[in-house]
Amino acid sequence: MNTDPATESHGRTTYRHGDLRRALIDAGLELARSGGPAAVVLREATRRAGVSPNAAYRHFADRQALLEAVCSECQSGVARAIEDEQAAIPVADAAASVMADMTDMTAVTAVSVSDGRAGGRTTPAPGETDANPAPVAPLTAETARLRFRAVGSGYLRFALAEPGLFRTAFTASSDLESATSAARAGARGLTPFQLLSEALDNLVTTGVLPAERRPGAEFLAWSAVHGLASLLLDGPLRSLPPQATQALIGRVVTMVEQGL
Repeated sequence: MNTDPATESHGRTTYRHGDLRRALIDAGLELARSGGPAAVVLREATRRAGVSPNAAYRHFADRQALLEAVCSECQSGVARAIEDEQAAIPVADAAASVMADMTDMTAVTAVSVSDGRAGGRTTPAPGETDANPAPVAPLTAETARLRFRAVGSGYLRFALAEPGLFRTAFTASSDLESATSAARAGARGLTPFQLLSEALDNLVTTGVLPAERRPGAEFLAWSAVHGLASLLLDGPLRSLPPQATQALIGRVVTMVEQGL
């Protein structure tokens, strides 16, 4: 008779010892995707993983521990969405793209709420990376501006494509130190906050942003974009039609860039 809770199936898929923690996190991600942070419950995660509740305590002391792990995975997803947005910047057309964005305030990377696509790209699921990344544009003033804008548009693209995961992403972030945790990084090893910081540093390096205005710029940009995400997902802007949403995203990202 099998008494090992880590292999007790209850009619569900079983996992080896080395896979159980991953299986519980994956189950937590499924719960977060459909119900946000409140849905991430340890008992339900163990049920979905096909193990007894006691088996989970080998890896997570309590529900908060599981939620923190799921939160980290969600932030990694945000980082990958930003990286995907930055990687899509056309190397040859960077300067022309900036000029087009500056003359048309409603220009914005297309975001589809229904399928998470932006400019023909799909939002990577947590744990996935782009197998064929696009060439990175050389760092010029124009490219630095585009890469900064891509942080905001990628952040919002993920929020609209994965609202449950986005709501969960920052739930267990109790301090700023957690925003730089390696567990929350994307494919390049940078978290969303670090990608924003890098983009701002590049603006200074290329002369777009005066060095004296650099300190604290992360918080100004992050607050504006995260606030828009919250209004679009859970506030009075959630009923906007897709075209109006896209135009608003473009204008807010432009406002942040020009207002630093």
